[in-house]
Order: sequence, then C-alpha cells, then structure tokens
Amino acid sequence: MTGPISIRRWRPVAAGLAGCAIMVATALFALGRADRMYPPPLDLASDLSREVVDRNGTLLRAYTTNSGIWRLPVSLEAVDPDYINMLIAYEDRRFRSHSGVDPLALLRAAGQLVVNGGRIVSGASTITMQLARLIEPRSERSLAAKLRQMVRALQIERRLSKDEILARYLTLAPYGGNLEGVRAASLAWFGREPKKLSLSQSALLVALPQSPEARRPDRQHAAAMLARNRVLTRMSAAGLIPQSEIDRASAARLPARRLAMPDLAAHTADLAIHAHPETNSISLTLDARVQQRLEQLAAESASRFGPKQSLAMVLADGRTGEIVASVGSTGHLDTDRAGAIDMSRAVRSPGSTLKPFIYGLAFEDALIAAETLIDDTPADFSGYRPRNFDRGYMGEVSIREALQFSLNVPAVRLLEAVGPQRLLSRLRRGGTELELPPGGAPGLAIGLGGAGVSLRGLVQLYTAFVNNGMAHSLHDGSEPGFADPLDQQVMASAASWQTADILAGVNAPQGAPRLAIAYKTGTSYGYRDAWAVGFDGRHVLGVWVGRPDAAPVPGLSGIETAAPLLFEAFARSGVTRVDFPPPPSGMIVRPRTALPYALKKFESRDTPTGGLVAGGTLPPRIVYPPQGARVSLGSGGSGPLMPLVIKLQGGAGPYRLIANGHALPNSTRRRVLNWTPDSLGASSLTVMDAEGRAASVSVFIDSN
Repeated sequence: MTGPISIRRWRPVAAGLAGCAIMVATALFALGRADRMYPPPLDLASDLSREVVDRNGTLLRAYTTNSGIWRLPVSLEAVDPDYINMLIAYEDRRFRSHSGVDPLALLRAAGQLVVNGGRIVSGASTITMQLARLIEPRSERSLAAKLRQMVRALQIERRLSKDEILARYLTLAPYGGNLEGVRAASLAWFGREPKKLSLSQSALLVALPQSPEARRPDRQHAAAMLARNRVLTRMSAAGLIPQSEIDRASAARLPARRLAMPDLAAHTADLAIHAHPETNSISLTLDARVQQRLEQLAAESASRFGPKQSLAMVLADGRTGEIVASVGSTGHLDTDRAGAIDMSRAVRSPGSTLKPFIYGLAFEDALIAAETLIDDTPADFSGYRPRNFDRGYMGEVSIREALQFSLNVPAVRLLEAVGPQRLLSRLRRGGTELELPPGGAPGLAIGLGGAGVSLRGLVQLYTAFVNNGMAHSLHDGSEPGFADPLDQQVMASAASWQTADILAGVNAPQGAPRLAIAYKTGTSYGYRDAWAVGFDGRHVLGVWVGRPDAAPVPGLSGIETAAPLLFEAFARSGVTRVDFPPPPSGMIVRPRTALPYALKKFESRDTPTGGLVAGGTLPPRIVYPPQGARVSLGSGGSGPLMPLVIKLQGGAGPYRLIANGHALPNSTRRRVLNWTPDSLGASSLTVMDAEGRAASVSVFIDSN
C-alpha cells in the first residue's frame, strides 16, 4: 500500500513542477516577439502627484493625480535603507540576482501548493512581477495572467536597472485608500518622510501592499498588527534582526488614524502650480519650519479677532529679497474669514506705514536732522487739514519724536517740502507702484494712507532699510523667469540709516516680547486695515489685519492689533536676528545744541488754523475715561488689577499723571497713558501738560 500511495501523492507535485517549467519556457519563448510588439507600459510611473517643496526640499504641499491618487515621487536615496533591505528579504530575497522571474521561488510555491492540498502558502511573484501587475493591473487570477506578468517582468528587466525597478515599485505600490508609494504612505500613516523609519513602521509598510485594504491600520487594526508582526517574525527567523529589537517593535503601537498630507503655504503653492504647469516638483524660497510656525500663530490669532477678520504675514530676507514665509489668511480653508483670499497680495490703504520714506527723503535733502524741532499744531495745507490719530496735538516736538509717535501733521509738513510726486517716484524705484484713487492726482494725503499698496509691496519697500537705501524685489520661486530688476536707491544710505535708527527706538507694544527690532505701524481711514512692518539688520516682517471685504472694524489699530502680532511672529519664527549696522562712514549724529541754525527747527509753508490759546495748542482734555465713569479692571480671577488706559486730547507734551494726589514718576509725550490702581473704589485723575495746564476726572474702579 505504501508504494502506490506515495506515487499518488507525488504525482501532483510532478505535475506542478512540470507546469512551472512550461510557464517559464512559454514566457521565454514569448518574450522575443512580445518585447518588440508589446513593450511594457512604463509611462504610468510618470503620472505622479505634483509637489511644492521649500528651500531645503521639505514638502510644503502636494496635489493628487488627476485620478485622485496620492502618488508622490520618491528616490531610493530618500528611503530608509533598512526598510528597503527588509522589503527585499521578505518579498524577493533573490531580487538582485534573477532576471525578473525567480525559478526557485516558482518551484517552492508549486511544491507548497501541492503539499497543502491546493492551498496557497506563499507566492512566487518577484518585485519585478509585482511592478508589472501595478503598471498593467488585471482583475483575474489565472495561469494566463501569471504568464503575462512573467513576460512583462522579463521585459522590464531588459529596460530598467534593479534600482530603477525598485524605485518604481516604491512609487506605485498600494498602501490603502488612495495612497500609492512608500512616501505617500509614510506621510499619511506616520506623518514623516520615509528617510528614517522605525523597525515597526518599516514592517507595517512591507506588509501593507499585499492586502492594502484588509490591513489598513485605521480600519483593520488587528489585521494590520498581525501582518506587521508576521514580517517581524520572518526577519527574526532569518537571523536578520536581533530578537530584542523584534520584541520591542512588536509592542509598538500602530497608527489609529490617517494623517493629512502637509498643507503649508497653500496660496503660494497654488500660484506656483498654475505658473509652472509642466513642472512636477517646484522649489520655493520658503522655509517650511518658519512657515509652519507663522501659520500656527495665524490660526491661533483667529480666536482673538472679531467675526470675518483675517490677517496676512510676509517674512523676507531683506538682503536677497527671498521670501522666507508667506501667510495669506488665518487659514485657506477658513470660509468664515474668506481664507481662500491671499491678503498678502491684496491692495489696501497703508495708513501711516509710508511715513518713514517721507522722513528719509527729508533727511536726504538735509531739510532735517533727528533732533530738529517741528510743529505738531493744527495746520491748513490749501484746504487739507490733517489731524493726528488721537485728534490732539503735541506742540513743538523733535523729528525723532514726530516719527516715533507717528504724528500726522509733521509728516504732511515734510511731504509738502519733498513733494508727493517725488515720493511716488522713489517708491517706484523700490518696485512698488501705489494705487491712486481713479482720476486722482498724487496729493499730500498719500503720506497718511491715501493710496493703495499690498503687504508684499510694503515689505519690499522696507527692504531698503537693511540694504543701505536700496530695495530688493521680493520673490518666492513661484514666478517664472524672475530676475531682480532693482538697481536704484529708494533713499540715500545715510538717510536710510537715520530713519531706521529712529524706528529702532520705538517702544515695543505692551505685553510684547522685548526684541531688538525697528518697526512702524499704520491704521487706515475708517479702521479698515491695521499694519505693522518691522525689521532687524537683515529680515523684514510685515503684518496686516482687517476684513477681506474692507468693512470697518471698530477699535482696530496698528499699534494695538498688528504690532503685538509682529513681535510675536518675529519671536516665534526662529530666524536668527541680525544686529543693526553702524552709521555710514562720515556721518555724524549731533545733539540739537550742535545743529546748524537752519536745522534747529523746520519751518513749513502751511497756514496755522485759528482757535488756539497761548502756547500754540489747545488745553489738555481727558477724553477717556469720562467724568464719573465706573470702570471694571478685574483680571478674571484673584490676580492684580489690569491697567486703566487714559486718553488725552490737546495740551503740549510732556504730560504728567497725578493719581489720587500722587504724581507718577515718569512723564511722557504720548497721549495714551496707562495707570494701574492699587485699590478699588473712587479715584481722582489729573493730567498736567508742559505749560502747567491741567484736566481732571473722577472715576470709580471695580473688579466686576
């Protein structure tokens, strides 16, 4: 009985081996003719996701293929070599030696098929055969389909090197859902590029392509864990990985959900994709780490804004013009705030942010020095009567104080002297064309925001302050054929330094990080736009806040809304701040007592308005808090009271505050004062100006 049974048992084995031999022979016979008439469709591997990367090659944003697949380009150098070695050891250990079909694997699979009663124990597909199936997918599982794969594998081996075959497999292999390729899988399942993978992560990525839907870790967690551990067990049995590492990897958690693809700099990336329709991978000047930090700040800031308010930020290397980060909104998917609109490119009224260029021209013309005195008093410029933001006047101030306090009347006096048309001409040298009202001629109002400019254009102009007066064209790599055309001075080097030196002395907004940066703020007419532009010795950062529909936002201002964001963005960006340069050679900074007579005080041609008292200013008046007001200064807990903001009009600075009969030690020229009471209840506040005139109010402080 033993002999016949053995013969019957091994008869199917012999038949299986003969079948394998016939398959190989048939594939080899068909190869010559098929190779010429039916070449393999290798073009599928060129249908890749388009991507936008930063200056270091880090992925900023990717786009699916036309069929909705995430199929990111990848090279072997960009994949963890340990993962590649594990893949070859598990899937096709003779990959480097066979010619596309592994006869030994075929024989092994046939023998296991017969011994196990027709049940498939292991396959015989090589990585090249799997690539053939990926580029020419077929649903049927038959002997003819397997023969076609073998023929295609032999064809592919004739055309591609082993590394090229492996790279294409790693680009096309399925990993669940619409994920194809190891790079898309690594980003979606682990949130990282496949350059450095853990042992557990590598094992999961080896196991997934065999049954990508049945082993998805987010939906089939148990099956995914079994498949991963099976790969690890095989590696242990082969003696490739120590058991201690296998045990640690087997205990590692699998991802419970699929992560979103990187989605940074959406506005700039979309623009780059449309500007370069034939380019698969586009490199920008942005820095992904800085971009992510500023986008996070923008998203966090949305909760502090009113409804429909958005923001924009642009950070540039002022010496090269390269944009390091560009944020166009609180989030491009934030529909409530029109996040799809890139507000860094929108043209809006710049408020007072152009004043430094007026002062720069006046310095260049030797009309003023930093300590020259100028009048901040009501004035009439042929019918144009500018007023300060707080509706008051400071009287006689120095040029330094006039710019630091952003006083309107002195700026208009200087603009009248240098000429609005000349200012526009210099701004054009900086590559920025102001948008004037339809049919409007350039007038004195452009110095206070009576024209339009984008945040990018404004940041570009401010690069003049870190380049000895010469601006650099901003660029981010999204523009085809970009070349820096700027080769003219916006202002003289000495004038640029003098203006920057004054701006460097402006106090940081209350509660902001103490940073060594110079900055200027601006608020457009009607509280529609809040601006802040700052710079160190190299970098320029601009911030805009407002509503994309240009609706007014009561209480919006550059100093209180945009400036704190400017300082926080600079601090969180991570860029290494650069010191301001020393004065240009030959320039002498003089105190007022050493100035020539002509520079001691600036005289303009305006007509003073009437109604002034002796001394040239109206007496001081406390406009907030009003008389008898009940003011809550509670901090929301048991902490100290918050400061009371006191707003003045009129008078001549400096001002001194007297609270409950006690004079505060420091005086100020600002018309906004802060006082922190030490107790609740009734308080008497008096403000005295430089001429001894006083204004008083009584208020009641509570904590509710």
